Amino acid sequence: MTRRGCYIHVLLLVLLIMSQAFSPIAVHAEEKMNIENDVEVDGDEEERRVVIVSASGDVENAVETVKTRIPSAKIRQVYKEVYRGFSLEVLERDIPTLEKLSVIARVDDIAIYQPSIEGSIDFVGGGREASRYFDAKGRRITGAGVKVGVIDTGIDYEHPDLRRNYKGGYDVIDDDDQPMETKSPQGEPTLHGTHVAGIIAANGRIQGVAPEADIYAYRALGPGGQGTTEQVLTAIERAVGDGVDVLNLSLGNTINGPDWPTSLALDRVVDKGVVAVTSSGNSGPNMWSVGSPGTSTKAISVGASLPPIDVPYITLFTDQAHHIPLAPIAGAKPWTFKRDVALVDIGHGLVADYRDLSVKGKVVLVKRGRATFAEKLMTAKRAGAIGVLLYNHLDGAFAGGVLEPIDIPAASLSKEDGEWLLTHMNEKKKTAYIRTKFERKQDLIASFSSRGPVTETWQVKPDLVAPGVAIQSTVPKGYLGLNGTSMSSPHVAGAAALLLQLHPEWTPEQVKAALMNTTKTLTSERGQPYKPHEQGTGRLQVDQALRAETLVYPGTLTFGTWSKNAARTKRTLSLTIENTGLRAKTYYIDPPIGSLDGIGWQTPYAVRVAPGKKKVVQLSADIFPAALQEGLHAGIITIKGDRLPIEVPYVLFMEEPNYPRVMAFQFAHADKKNHYYYEYYLPGGAEKSGIALYDPDTFTFVTNLVENEQTHRGMISGELSDVTVPPGRYKALVYAEQSGVQDTIETYIEIGQADKHIREE
Repeated sequence: MTRRGCYIHVLLLVLLIMSQAFSPIAVHAEEKMNIENDVEVDGDEEERRVVIVSASGDVENAVETVKTRIPSAKIRQVYKEVYRGFSLEVLERDIPTLEKLSVIARVDDIAIYQPSIEGSIDFVGGGREASRYFDAKGRRITGAGVKVGVIDTGIDYEHPDLRRNYKGGYDVIDDDDQPMETKSPQGEPTLHGTHVAGIIAANGRIQGVAPEADIYAYRALGPGGQGTTEQVLTAIERAVGDGVDVLNLSLGNTINGPDWPTSLALDRVVDKGVVAVTSSGNSGPNMWSVGSPGTSTKAISVGASLPPIDVPYITLFTDQAHHIPLAPIAGAKPWTFKRDVALVDIGHGLVADYRDLSVKGKVVLVKRGRATFAEKLMTAKRAGAIGVLLYNHLDGAFAGGVLEPIDIPAASLSKEDGEWLLTHMNEKKKTAYIRTKFERKQDLIASFSSRGPVTETWQVKPDLVAPGVAIQSTVPKGYLGLNGTSMSSPHVAGAAALLLQLHPEWTPEQVKAALMNTTKTLTSERGQPYKPHEQGTGRLQVDQALRAETLVYPGTLTFGTWSKNAARTKRTLSLTIENTGLRAKTYYIDPPIGSLDGIGWQTPYAVRVAPGKKKVVQLSADIFPAALQEGLHAGIITIKGDRLPIEVPYVLFMEEPNYPRVMAFQFAHADKKNHYYYEYYLPGGAEKSGIALYDPDTFTFVTNLVENEQTHRGMISGELSDVTVPPGRYKALVYAEQSGVQDTIETYIEIGQADKHIREE
């Protein structure tokens, strides 16, 4: 049997709806681990592994060389279009030989991928506004004639709102041409792809952004929304081969690096003339939380903002000054309490936690972890509770959901707010009384929306934001409101389809520029503009993008990193200004003079561009490092001369940024008794890294489970055998140290057979 380590288990946070034992907001060690299917090996049970290989030259030559030099290798998929490489199954002992071949550029384990309207479309200038425009054939702008590929869990192509738009696709999971969502007899059912497709092009009871676009569905995520890098790359290859114009991937992981295979594949997709759109991830609100493929340089990475919605807040009867915002649990009943209700702490919300406690007619406060959202909600409902508040077990907020609707109101809140409630409860009865108030909100960044920048390249991501909270769209046999950047991305994919109908000759770079140049800059509730790494250029405005006659690209700039000890230095970047109108225009470039005392700008004062032409201009930043404080510096470069000014955000860092030195930790049983598989990602390498175990109650040090030194940048993984600590639950400290800076991930892991039967969120 193959060990769990045959695959990298980076669970992808494509959406917040899966009732698996994790939340699609963030991937942590306590999330559910799936054991891959066994692979038979001729009698001796040698370990085999599936990897993604990038060729250093000709792909076919690399394939033939591998076949000759490593006879045990089995070629699985060849990617000539989007990755210039192939996947293969190989004996574990042959990996070093594979890596040393001159025809091989790199070898990557595959990752496990997992997923993680009506009002929002008019809000962003689509719908009626977009249909006021006409293409060269006199047709209204509805996406007609544009092919949009949806790489996801499949699609319910029999849905009345989608069947007229569905034109084909492929099922990578079942290897056929019927990419239907997973249904109950096949395993845990899915609905994510249908919801995404509806936002793009529903055309029935509800209307998508581009209601007459052609939808091509590629089922790369199977039962429960599970899939691998290999399957996603295969789906991308299929979609490009089918000639799609736009590709949407509402999926992502927690690996903040620009060179993960799916990110590189999307760069190639764009080079081939396809607009690639992807979600930035649901791991916010901290910096550096954007994950691949949202880290792709050339794809359009989309964060989540709030459409006009009524946000519930709760206060305590004894302290009404402290307002706690709630996020809806998708699939549960909405939070609509109008009266004071009793709140009781129920621990993790397991069946055993309800013993000796009466919760009938009360709301239960439940800690995230140790059971699925669906199990927690159903247990509360059976116990007589009238509502569920789930608080995070890690810092920050999260959003979650269940696949099948559950008839009980539920919402989530941050770890900090949950613990604040606990401290203000009646100490003896562990109860309190809460009151719900509602406030109308819009155009704020969703707390769960992943932030940038991207490590190593220091690029600004996301590129822009779009509505991603309480988005109504199609699901098998009906409609449902869901949350996540998975919902934001298809808004932009639909907008790209509209632009391509209006401008069929445009390149992906032009489409991206039009979308980014015409956004609305968002401000926080305190009135301060969000930073570029939070909102990109701002919130999508479809109608303004359709009116664009000036394109400026790239839409954001990064001046990289600088040392405080460096001498005065100049760095020059190029900016392209394109006039797509019918008359010549003169543009004026306004650098952010005076915003940073340590930077002197050199830009042309005026640039005249003839109709249908473009000019490349040079922007130079003259840096005085000693005059700048350490950390992130950001500003806006403004280009005037058209109907509306275009703002190009920029960032630069003094000293190496304080990004997390370790991320994306996973820990699981291998298939052998007392064997475990671990992995973590080092975005900048580390002099020392590892996993230390502590007693979960006393925090007493137990042992160093893993110790690595001088490790390279990338995914670090391995298998542990003969772990000698007693079975049980441990606090794990995953650490990485580089140049005197140490970062850690604190989480819990199970040692022993018990964790095979515990499903974590």
